[in-house]
Amino acid sequence: MADRPNPPASPLLAGYTPVKGVADELFDATGRMRPVWRRFVERFLRLSPEEIEARFERADLYLRDAGVFYRQYSNDPLTERSWPLSHIPVILHEAEWRGICEGLTQRADLLEQVMADLYGPADLVTQGHLPAELIAGSRQFLRPMVGVQPKGGHYLHFLAFEIGRSPDGSWFVLGDRTQATSGAGFALENRMATGRAFPERFPRAYIHRHAGFFGAFLQASERLAEDREHLRATPAILTPGPSNEAYYEHTYIARYLGIPLLEGEDIVVEDGRAKVRTISGPQPLGALWRRIDAGFADPIELDETSQIGTPGLMEAIRQGHLGMANALGSGILEMRAMLAFLPRICEVLTGKPLTLPNIATWWCGAADARAYVNANAKRMMIGSAYAVNLPFDLNATTALGGQFRGSARESVTKWLEEEGRSLVGQEAVTLSTTPAWSRNAAGEAQITPRPMTVRVFAARTETGWRFLHGGYARIGRSEDPTALAMQRGGSVADVWIVADHPVSQESLAPEKTGRFLRSDPGILPARAADNLYWLGRYIERTEDAIRLLRAYHLRLAATGNSADPRLKLMRSYLASVGYTFEKAIPDTLLGRLEMAQGCAAKVRDRFSTDGWNALGDLLSTARRLQKTAKPGDDAARAMSVFLRKITGFSGLVHENMYRFSAWHFLSFGRALERADATTTLLELYAAPDSPEGGLDLAVEVCDSVITHQRRFRVETSRDTVLDLLALDGDNPRALAFLMTRMCDLARRMPHAMDHGRPNALMRALMQLETEFSCAEPDDLTPERLRHLRHELGQVSDLLTTAYLR
Repeated sequence: MADRPNPPASPLLAGYTPVKGVADELFDATGRMRPVWRRFVERFLRLSPEEIEARFERADLYLRDAGVFYRQYSNDPLTERSWPLSHIPVILHEAEWRGICEGLTQRADLLEQVMADLYGPADLVTQGHLPAELIAGSRQFLRPMVGVQPKGGHYLHFLAFEIGRSPDGSWFVLGDRTQATSGAGFALENRMATGRAFPERFPRAYIHRHAGFFGAFLQASERLAEDREHLRATPAILTPGPSNEAYYEHTYIARYLGIPLLEGEDIVVEDGRAKVRTISGPQPLGALWRRIDAGFADPIELDETSQIGTPGLMEAIRQGHLGMANALGSGILEMRAMLAFLPRICEVLTGKPLTLPNIATWWCGAADARAYVNANAKRMMIGSAYAVNLPFDLNATTALGGQFRGSARESVTKWLEEEGRSLVGQEAVTLSTTPAWSRNAAGEAQITPRPMTVRVFAARTETGWRFLHGGYARIGRSEDPTALAMQRGGSVADVWIVADHPVSQESLAPEKTGRFLRSDPGILPARAADNLYWLGRYIERTEDAIRLLRAYHLRLAATGNSADPRLKLMRSYLASVGYTFEKAIPDTLLGRLEMAQGCAAKVRDRFSTDGWNALGDLLSTARRLQKTAKPGDDAARAMSVFLRKITGFSGLVHENMYRFSAWHFLSFGRALERADATTTLLELYAAPDSPEGGLDLAVEVCDSVITHQRRFRVETSRDTVLDLLALDGDNPRALAFLMTRMCDLARRMPHAMDHGRPNALMRALMQLETEFSCAEPDDLTPERLRHLRHELGQVSDLLTTAYLR
C-alpha cells in the first residue's frame, strides 16, 4: 500500500495518544498511520458522531435479533448478557497475516508431535526435555489415552492461538488452545455485526472471508467420520449443554455447518461403536468435534463424577471407531508450564527455533529458573504451573509485579521456595493497543487506544493446516492488560485481514458438479425430540392457564365476589395444578414459562431466533407486569397481553418451522396438552352439578364463543358445548380434531408401522380417533372424561417408550 500522510486531524482522534513504549496498531513508532488502516480511517472520520453511533446501533441490533449472547459459567442456563462487541475492527494486512500463519503452522505441527510423543513413546520425558512430575501431576494428562492410536492418525484437528504484539512490533504467542477451542462461531457473528456497521464496498470487498475455512474443516470432519470400510457415519459437535458459557456458539456452529449438536446423553456405545440415540433408533457416529473438557467425556475411565459424558466413549476411541477433534488428553498442551519447554523441544524435534516465540516462561521447579523468577518478580506474573487459562486470566492466587492479587500469602520468595515445583513465572509483557470507541468523562465520543490480543484459528484439512482469515480480538476496557478477560468486563472485536485488491468470494456450499440433489434434514436425537415435545406441552399448558386466569379475573371484576361458585371452582382447579392467588400473576405461571424456555434452550440449534426472542419477550413482560398487576380488570388486561404474545410465538412456530421430525414432536406435545386441558375443562364445567355459567366459561376459555353463536344460535347447553368442544372435527380445540391431529403426527414418525401393523402408539390413538368420530354428547359422561385423561397419560407414556428413551 502506498505510504501517504496521515488523514486530516479529527476531534474523534484528538484523544488518541499511543502509550509510550507500547506498540500501537493504528500508528507506527514514528507516529505515522499504518497504511493498512488509512482507507478505513479516512472514510470513518467523514462520519459524524451521530452517524457512527447509528451504525454501531445497527450492529448491536443485529446481535440482539440474532440472539447472540455470552454468559459466565453457571447452573442457570437462562442467565445471559449481550455480546460485548467493540465496533471498530482490528485491521491487519494479508502479508503480515501470512507470516503469522506460517509461524503458527510450525507451532501446530510441533504440538502434534509433542502430543504423539506424550501418549506414545514418551521420549521427551525419558530424555529429560519435559519433567515427568509435571506431566504425571497434571489433571489434563489422561493415562487411558497412552498407547491409543487416534482415528485418522492425528491427535489435533482444530486449534486456536492467543497472540499479541510486543513493543518492537513482532508477534508472540500467549497460549495454545487445544482442549475445547472456542470462539470461531463468535468470529462469524462479529463479522456479520461489523458488516452491518460498515456495509460499503470498501472495506467489504477487500476483506478475506471466513466461509472457505469452515467448509474445509467440515469436509475434513466428514472424512474423519468415515469408518474403515469408507461407509459414511455422522460427524457431530459434543457440547456440555446450555449451562456452558459458549453454548450459543455451539448452537450457531452446528446450524452453520449443518451437523448435529449432541450432549453426552445423546450417545450410547455398543460393542465399541458410538451411536446417536435418535427417534429412529441408534445411528452410527463417526467423529465428534469436542467442546467439553476431556476429563468429563467418559465417567467409566476418566472422571467418575461426570454427568455430561458418555460411558464407554473411551473404548470407542481405543478401538478406532470414533474420531475426536481434538483427541482426549490434548489439554496437557495448554498447561502453562509447557510454554517453558516448547522452545527447546522445537529445536530438538525440528532442528529449528520457534518462528513465533511464546511468552517467556520459567518453570520454578528448577533451581536456576526459580532464582531468576524470584530476582525478577517485579516484572513477572507468577502462578500455577498446571493452570490452563491464559496468562492475563488472573486469579487471587496469582502474583503480579511481586505482589499477590489476593491475601492468601505474605511472601513471594517463601512461596517460590515452598511450592516452586508447581509454579511458573511468566514475563509480564506489554501488549499493543488498538482503536476502540469510547466516551470521555464529559460524555463526548472519542477513539482511544486499548490493549488487545488476537485469537487465531487453525483447522487440519486434507492439504494441511488452514487458518481462518481473521478471527476475533479481545479488547481491554482500560489500559490495564489484565482487563482483557471478557469475564472481567472486556470486549471483543472483529479482525479484518485486508488485501490490496478485492478478494474472491467463498461459500460454505460445495461446488455444483451435477444435477441438484435435495439433502436429508438430518437426524433428530431422542433428547432433542423430548425437549421439543415438552416445549409444546409447556407452551400449551401456559396458554391454558392464561386463558383460565383471564376468565377468573374478568368475573372477579364483574361480580366483586370471590365466593362466586364459578370462581371457587376455578381456584380449586388451579390450586390442584400448583397455582396460588397471593399474586394477581402467580409465580407458577412464570415458572411454566421458564420451563418452556429451558426446553427451548436445549434445542437452540433447531429453534428459530425469532421464536427464541418471542419466548424471551413473553417471559420478561410477565416478570415486569407481575410487579404491578392488581386482581380484577388490571390482571385480566395483563393476561390479554400474555395471550397475544404467546399466540404470536405459537404462530411463528406453526407458520415458519420446517415440517420435519422436530416439528412433529413439538406439535404432538401441544396437541396432547390441549386435549388434556379441554378434557379437564369439560369434566369440571359440563358436569350435571357444575355451577351456573360454567358452560359459558368453558366455551370462552376454549376461544369458541363466536363459533358457538354461529353454529347453534341458542344459549349454551351441555349438548351444544360437548358437541362443539369434544366432537367437532373442524374445531381445532375439540377433542375429535385433536385425536385426528395426533394420529396424523404419529403416522409421520419413524416406525409408525411395525411389520405391517400400527405400533402401540398408533393403535391407542386410532382407537380414540374412532371413538370420538362416532360418539354422541350423551356418551361423554363425567366418568368417561375422567378416564380419558388417564388414556392421554398412557399416550404420552407410549410416545416416550417408542421415541424418547
